[in-house]
Amino acid sequence: MTEQIIHSILLALHNIALVGCAAAPFYNRALVLKRGQYGPKLHYELDKVVEDTLQGNAPYCITFIITLIITGIAMPFNYYLFQGTIKQTHIVSVAALTVKLMAVAGMVVIMLRIFYRINPRLRELFGKFSPSTKPDESTEKEFFTLRAKRKSLCEICLIFAIIVLVASAFLGFNV
Repeated sequence: MTEQIIHSILLALHNIALVGCAAAPFYNRALVLKRGQYGPKLHYELDKVVEDTLQGNAPYCITFIITLIITGIAMPFNYYLFQGTIKQTHIVSVAALTVKLMAVAGMVVIMLRIFYRINPRLRELFGKFSPSTKPDESTEKEFFTLRAKRKSLCEICLIFAIIVLVASAFLGFNV
């Protein structure tokens, strides 16, 4: 019974992390699409809200991914701890796990690129803008080019998150 309780807690945390991994890029995409309606010209107050929101989500994304990885590793170890053996799995489960791990790895690579390369540069560029002055054209162009790159990476991340969710449904196949 203890094994099942621990497994259920781990699975609940894992599922919350799965939903968080999918929700963040989904809502970020919606925000970016709404902002896109105003075109690639700076609207300081609007763009400040967009940047604060998107860059403020980074800690949540990192937390969800770390939770996903830790609970994903902990569940088989929980089984091993109580059963003394590694659980036999169906080939469908093995394939789903492989796909899921590749998608999570892809999400991590994208997150690292966005959080440590693109976002710092966007912060630096946005710091050069002010609500009362017209932005320098080259700075504004670089800013929106980086935003477009971040948007495309987030869309790929959303696809990976959906793959993770779908693959997770196939992990329950039994031998």
